Amino acid sequence: MDFVIFILSIAALIFGADFIINQSERIALRFNISEFVVGSTLIAFGTSLPEMATSMAASFDHKADLAIANAVGSNIINITLVLAVVFLISRPYTSVRDFFAKDSIWALMPIFIFILMSLDGYINRFDASLLFMLMFAYLLFLFNNSKDDIVQSVDEEFREDFSWLKSTLLLIVGFIMVVLGANFAIDSASNIATQFGVSQWLIGVVVIAFGTSLPELIVSISAARKGKVGMVIGNIIGSNLANTTMVIGGGAMVNTLTVKLGEYYFDMALMTVASIMLVYITANKLYSKPAGISLLILLALFIHEKLYPIAKQIAS
Repeated sequence: MDFVIFILSIAALIFGADFIINQSERIALRFNISEFVVGSTLIAFGTSLPEMATSMAASFDHKADLAIANAVGSNIINITLVLAVVFLISRPYTSVRDFFAKDSIWALMPIFIFILMSLDGYINRFDASLLFMLMFAYLLFLFNNSKDDIVQSVDEEFREDFSWLKSTLLLIVGFIMVVLGANFAIDSASNIATQFGVSQWLIGVVVIAFGTSLPELIVSISAARKGKVGMVIGNIIGSNLANTTMVIGGGAMVNTLTVKLGEYYFDMALMTVASIMLVYITANKLYSKPAGISLLILLALFIHEKLYPIAKQIAS
């Protein structure tokens, strides 16, 4: 029964986030906000809502491992799976925006700050407030440096179809689905971990992280098919920043989170390496299939490290 509840909860998270993403994008595009800003803010926040709701629910239940593992695993999957798939299916892409010069620091800085904060073994409300300030600083930077970005045009048909009432109602429904889905996902995931004798961290960093990263994957594939790779890269940078600041910070605001850096060093290191690879790709403009394959290799190492011991234990 827990498996059924978990699947239904993840589905509620995904569909709820989809409502929020679509309506947020419609509102933004109606006001001719640039494609990159839409990807880096509204879509990034929308696709990170499942992670944030899940981590806050986990923190409320005093399950710090689940709260942090969800964010760490999502950061890894966003780069090694979502971005990899986009590079593999998209046409050759030439970036108008210099991601390395403008945005690479925002892909790495929050990771290092989070690790530094974790050296004392916990993330408290003071740390959370600093993480929120970092997110706010990114938003200020983004809007101050987006004046030269190409603005997405909106045709008259879109304007006629737009309805504030419909968008508002769908936003409310989306938020309700995300909140309820997060609570049920945490309870069922904890029960599954207990049944199989695995740690909550493992469930969070693999299963929940993959489930809550599905909105990023779906949105990114759709954008890549339309040739909007810039929106995807903005989504990944903004989403990972939101995961490290808003998701972990939100969980820490509910309850102080205990961080076991020594115990989970592999996942922390892999998250850092994946972020460095993202910076390297943007620095050299390697938006191509070889870059996607390289990221998938990193994902394979992550999956092997996480799932091979379980498979071996089950087989024996």
